[in-house]
Amino acid sequence: MPGSAVLRKAFEGKWALVTGASAGIGEALAIELAAAGANLILTARRAERLETLARRLGSEHKIQTQVIPADLADPGAPQELFDATEGRGTAVDVLINNAGFGYYGEFVAGDQSWQRTMVDVNCAAVVDLTRLFLPRMTERKRGYIMIVASTAAYQPVAYMATYAATKAFDRMLAEALAEETARFGIRVSALCPGPTESEFGEVAGVRVGESRKFQSAAAVARIGLQGMVKGKTWVIPYGSGRAQVFMQRFVPRRMVTGAAERMFRPDSVKEALKK
Repeated sequence: MPGSAVLRKAFEGKWALVTGASAGIGEALAIELAAAGANLILTARRAERLETLARRLGSEHKIQTQVIPADLADPGAPQELFDATEGRGTAVDVLINNAGFGYYGEFVAGDQSWQRTMVDVNCAAVVDLTRLFLPRMTERKRGYIMIVASTAAYQPVAYMATYAATKAFDRMLAEALAEETARFGIRVSALCPGPTESEFGEVAGVRVGESRKFQSAAAVARIGLQGMVKGKTWVIPYGSGRAQVFMQRFVPRRMVTGAAERMFRPDSVKEALKK
């Protein structure tokens, strides 16, 4: 069955909640779900972008859309999203935990509140949203949950220490929940992209690795959704990433982390080491 047909069979007519839907992978996931016939609940901080996307996808695919602006750094936001959807009788059968951001630079130089907020959005909000929506899926004995992690989730990454740690948390949470909920007919999957065309680098302040080929957000979204529907508990959407993760099993961890440190070493650190 072609990929688009697989997604339509899984998602047509269902309500999907996509966090961080205003740009990048989140927007691409919303587009793929709309093309598969899913009704969309879009959330992010930038209401105008969400409204524009909702109008376009609603018109193109004849689906229902709902926009709920929210900042997931606010501890109360997950409950507000639940109250505005399931709390009002809208059965959310697809939960896409995509919202998140990163930071690039030396850990000691990073703003403390910024890094703490990263943990709140990348981890705490994911836990809260999943804990709120999962019981209803369990009652209905159906549902899909995607947690967007990263290939950074497979090893510590110097100069992106907090970000990589949050994504390791996300991946482990997804894989554990996949086992817990399988008997209820629920599929949980961690999407672990690598370099992707998005606003991530701009927000994180990273401009390293520009010679590496960036995968399109559309390809990441499509492959991730197809993998989730097939029951994969984690999906790395590009071949070289899968190969790297596989090879890490046979290399001492210190060698892996050392290679990552050299790859991501900022210019300021390089200059300091020359002195």
